[in-house]
Amino acid sequence: MQENPRNIKANQIRDVLRYANKFKNATVVIYLDDEVIDSPLFLSHMQDIALIHQSGLKVVIVPGARRRIDQILSDSRISCRYQNGIRITEEDAMPLIKMAAFDVSNIVMTSLAAHQITATIGNWVRARSKGVIDGIDYGTAGEIDKLQTEAILNTLQNGFVPIFPCIGWNSSGKPYNISSVSLAKQIAINLKADKLFFLTKNAEITKEDFIISKKIGFSEFDDVPAMDLEELKIFLEDNKNANQKKLKIISLLKAAGEACQNGVIRSHILNGSLEGALPCEIFSDLGSGTMIYSRDYGGLRPMQLQDIPAVLSVMTPFIQKKILLPRTSHDLEEKLSDYIVYEIDGCIRACAALHEYKDGQAEIAGIAVDENFSSLGIGPKLVDYLIDRSKKQNKASVFILTTRTSDWFEHLGFKPDTVESLPEERRALWTPERNSKVFRLNF
Repeated sequence: MQENPRNIKANQIRDVLRYANKFKNATVVIYLDDEVIDSPLFLSHMQDIALIHQSGLKVVIVPGARRRIDQILSDSRISCRYQNGIRITEEDAMPLIKMAAFDVSNIVMTSLAAHQITATIGNWVRARSKGVIDGIDYGTAGEIDKLQTEAILNTLQNGFVPIFPCIGWNSSGKPYNISSVSLAKQIAINLKADKLFFLTKNAEITKEDFIISKKIGFSEFDDVPAMDLEELKIFLEDNKNANQKKLKIISLLKAAGEACQNGVIRSHILNGSLEGALPCEIFSDLGSGTMIYSRDYGGLRPMQLQDIPAVLSVMTPFIQKKILLPRTSHDLEEKLSDYIVYEIDGCIRACAALHEYKDGQAEIAGIAVDENFSSLGIGPKLVDYLIDRSKKQNKASVFILTTRTSDWFEHLGFKPDTVESLPEERRALWTPERNSKVFRLNF
C-alpha cells in the first residue's frame, strides 16, 4: 500500500517548518566554488542564498576565484605554477590576483543586491607569508594569521552579508593570496558556525566514484547523505590513493571534518550542478549533498512515552504490508523499556525492541525504519545495539520471527531455527496462518 501523496507533501512541509525553526538565527558559511559562479545556475543559487538570509539565517560567503585569477594572469602573460594545489607567483602578480579576487566578490555582491540584500566586502583577514617549505618558495601565497571575529559578528548582527575575497594582509598591509577553502573553514570555526557549506560543481560522493565501506549508509541514489567523524576517517583512509579527479572532493571532506572537529556543528559538501541544493540541504532531513557531523544529528536512545505516536507512525506502513504484527499505543506503553528509537534532528525515523522471556531467551522485534531513510544503515545499527544489549545481559542467543525479511537477517548473521526452540510464552503466539520463520543468533 502506497503512502497518500498528500501525507508525503504534509510531512515535507513539516520538515521545512521544523528546520526553519531549528536554524532561525543560525550562522552559515558558504564557500562558492568559482566553477559554480561561472555556471548557468549561479543566479539560481544566489536567489536561494538571498531566501536563506531573508529566512533569518546569518550568511557569510567565501567565493573561490582560482579560474578568474588564472585567466587574468594568462591574459597579462604572467606565469604561475602550482605546488600541492597552491598557486606560486612572483610579487608583481599580486595586484592582478587581488583585482581578480575582488572582481569575483563584486559579482556575488551585485547578485545579492538584485534581491535587496546588503552585502559588504571586507578586509577582515590578517595573513602571513607561506614562506619556504622543503626548499620551495611559495612567493605570494599566504596563510591565515588572524580573523577579526568581532568585526565579522558585528557585520552579521547589523543584517549584512559579509563577503570574503581570497586575500589577506599582514600587519604592514602587504597582501597575500590565500586558499578560499581554508578561509571558509577558519571563518566557520571562529564564528562557531552552525553550518559550513562547500558548494562546488559535480560534487557527488557515490559508489561509482569512491570506495565506500559497508559501515557507511547510502541514499536511494547510491550517494552518501551523511558521515560522522569516525565514518569520515574510514572513508578518507579507504580513498587515500584517490586519483586527480577525486582529490578536490577529498580536500573538501578533509576541511569539512577539521571544521567539525573544531566546533562547527555540521559541514556539507553540495553539488552546485543541482538547482536548489542549498535550501534542500538546510530544510530537509536527507538534504541533497553529503553532511559531515560530530554530534546532535542522529542517534539511538530509549523510547519515551511521548514518542509512541511517532513510533506507531513509523510502524504503520509495515503493519499494513503485514511485515509487522499490529500494535497499539497500550501495547507500546506496556513494553516501553523494551523499545529503542533512532532520532534524526528531533524526529523519530526508526524503532526496534528487545523482549525478554522467563526462560532467559530474548527476541528482537518491532523493527521499522522510515522508508526514506532505509538506505542509511539505520536498521543494522538498531540490531547491533540490541545484540550488544543481549550479550551484556548474558543471553546465550537472540531470536527473531519474520515473514518477509529473512534474507536481511541472514545477511546480519542469523541462522534458521525451529518454532519448537521458542520460549513457551512466545510459541503460544505463533500461528500457522502467519507462518513466521524463526532465525537465531548464538553468542
